[in-house]
Amino acid sequence: MVGLIAFTSNVHSQKVGLVLSGGGSNGVSHIGVIKALEENNIPIDYITGTSMGALVGGLYAAGYSPQEIEEVFLSDQFKDWAEGNLDEKYIYYLREKDANPTIVTFKIDLDTLLETSLPTNLISPVAVDYGLMRYFAPSTAASNNNFDNLFIPYRCVASDIISKKAFVLKEGKLATAIRASMAYPFYLTPVPHEGKLLFDGGLYNNFPSNVMYEDFLPDYIIGSNVSSNFEVPDEDNLVSQIKSIIADDTEYSISCDNAIIIEPKASEFSLFDFDKNEELIKIGYDATIKQIESLKKDIQRRTDVYELIERRKKYRDELPKLIFEDIEVEGMNDSQNKYVRKSLRFKGDTVSAEELKPEYIKVSSDDKIKKIYPQAEFNKESKYFTLKLKSKKEKDLFVSFGGVFSSRPINEVYIGLQYNILSKTAISLLANTYFGKLHNSVSAGFRLDFPFQVPFYWKTTFTIDGWDYFKSNSTFFEDTKPSFLVIEDQYFKSELAFPVAYKGKIILDGTAGEIENKYYQTKQFLSTDTTDKTMFRNFSAGLHFEQNSLDMKQYASKGSFLSFGIDYVRGEEHTRPGSTSIIKDRFDTIIDWVQLKITYDKYVSLSKGVRLGVFGEGVYSNQSFFNNYTASVLSAPAFQPISESKTLFQENFRAHSYFALGVKNVYQLFKNTQLRFEGYMFQPYQQILQDNQKKAVYGSVWEDRQFIFSTSAVYTTPLGPIALNLNYYGAFEEHWSFMFHFGYIIFNKKSLE
Repeated sequence: MVGLIAFTSNVHSQKVGLVLSGGGSNGVSHIGVIKALEENNIPIDYITGTSMGALVGGLYAAGYSPQEIEEVFLSDQFKDWAEGNLDEKYIYYLREKDANPTIVTFKIDLDTLLETSLPTNLISPVAVDYGLMRYFAPSTAASNNNFDNLFIPYRCVASDIISKKAFVLKEGKLATAIRASMAYPFYLTPVPHEGKLLFDGGLYNNFPSNVMYEDFLPDYIIGSNVSSNFEVPDEDNLVSQIKSIIADDTEYSISCDNAIIIEPKASEFSLFDFDKNEELIKIGYDATIKQIESLKKDIQRRTDVYELIERRKKYRDELPKLIFEDIEVEGMNDSQNKYVRKSLRFKGDTVSAEELKPEYIKVSSDDKIKKIYPQAEFNKESKYFTLKLKSKKEKDLFVSFGGVFSSRPINEVYIGLQYNILSKTAISLLANTYFGKLHNSVSAGFRLDFPFQVPFYWKTTFTIDGWDYFKSNSTFFEDTKPSFLVIEDQYFKSELAFPVAYKGKIILDGTAGEIENKYYQTKQFLSTDTTDKTMFRNFSAGLHFEQNSLDMKQYASKGSFLSFGIDYVRGEEHTRPGSTSIIKDRFDTIIDWVQLKITYDKYVSLSKGVRLGVFGEGVYSNQSFFNNYTASVLSAPAFQPISESKTLFQENFRAHSYFALGVKNVYQLFKNTQLRFEGYMFQPYQQILQDNQKKAVYGSVWEDRQFIFSTSAVYTTPLGPIALNLNYYGAFEEHWSFMFHFGYIIFNKKSLE
């Protein structure tokens, strides 16, 4: 009888610990393990984990059910965490710089060595840092920063690379502990903690069974292991080389008899491949089910599912809501900290983490802020949290390189410079240059960002822009453009911009400059001939609205773009005929006009991997003709819907007033590969024609229309797109053109654009 009582007492007091290994994406299998254990009423009384095991185990220890954890890992939110993406709808369009052909940017501190300016991580930690804080701050507060007081007592392991030892985290901010355990070298930034620099726990202890045994001493230990010691490094695999250099071997065993190790077969998945999470969860579940009878035999104690659900619900209901009553910023000087705080537009009222998320992403995407690390500090008296942000300023100088390499003679090199001065206001000193056969440009100026309750920026630049369509001529379109055409455009431009929600802005701008066009109006000329010249000294003022959520600056396939605005232009035309001109008289006059323009570009998903794009553009202008046909066409608005058309002078796609429609089919063949089919119709209100005196005249109303068709195969590399374009222009004798290019076909804006 005494023995029976002792046996019964032992069964009811039997404690079970769960050890979860690291292993990158393979660690997602742990969710399936927990799911199977809970479904079969196997108790889990303690949890220890490393890296991905720390995250999965931490969520369970914080009171999340296996189903809730599964939902997290199958969500777009987790994909953003894994890839370092910010929620696109909250990326602040007002803070984005004008599109340019940058391929790579180096960020440099002028007073430090180059080695401190090299990047230390492949992905941005912004999304995962804020996400971990949201998931774990309430449990941290309820536990009083003691991991023994969580829903399930918990430990995780990080690596202290200063002492070169594993570091066990058992107290403090749960989000910070898990983030440190996940900080894989060169993938995620390390976490400073109590004078230590913590990296991924898998470097020194990838299977913390010893931590489980020493800290909790359970009666039975279940291990879930999806990793192994490293094989001989591959000369072509950087990750394997890093592992071998910095990591120690781990003992993937449990040093007690009452234990079992479940080993989900997930080794075929790469370290950072989080696209197969559903499959990985099933692998973990199936591996556990195969051993469930052995587990039930060894573990007599059972968890009542209804009791577990009720206990979890009670725990979660008693957690404080993550609502902030204050924001504190530290890490930079006072003025810089104030810039961050003002940019968050915190009004002093309470705000939830979800409501604050858009503002947090907005500030995190500011290119003058290198890092913002969030921690939620609980106030026991008010029952609210204070958001403490540890901020770090970005490097002073950005040096960008880019351009385009093409099968057509439009090759171009781009160099951009940006020097940042961060105080209560953010100042950027800007400069760039383009040089190539077709296009040469230099621009310099400044931009001031004001973080007021209604933020805005003021930007002023001076630009010299040159286009030489003669040098960049090719065998295509020889009969469709002047044999000699050179444009020199120099102008000052100043603009004020104010936000409209997160993806829009209103722009007030003014421009003053001079355009000089040099051209022959005939193809028969000698080297001794002089060109016709038209100079247009002008100023303009405009009011514009832009809304942009496109996913790429070229070859977009998601999101939308909307722009509409009104411009007033006034200037002096001075035309001087050359030696080949029919018109011999000099011409001077004042020209002014008003122009309205709207552009709309939107992509919608039709099915997995298939997207439809619709495009529309309309222009109305009361602009009058310049002295001759060529000068008139040069000043007219141009329709340039595809990459190649931006490099061509096509008079048949220019008109004072027109509308255009387009349809695009985009097939996402692979993750970074798309096949595009595009078609456009250009309908001028009245085509600009020339009479026998080379004067400009209007054609009949709505009489002429032109078509463009384009097929492109595009592979998007981390440096830029590689594209093959086959284009058809209905207006020309040589209808077809072929172009290959690597890089971005993007230029400084022209003064009248």
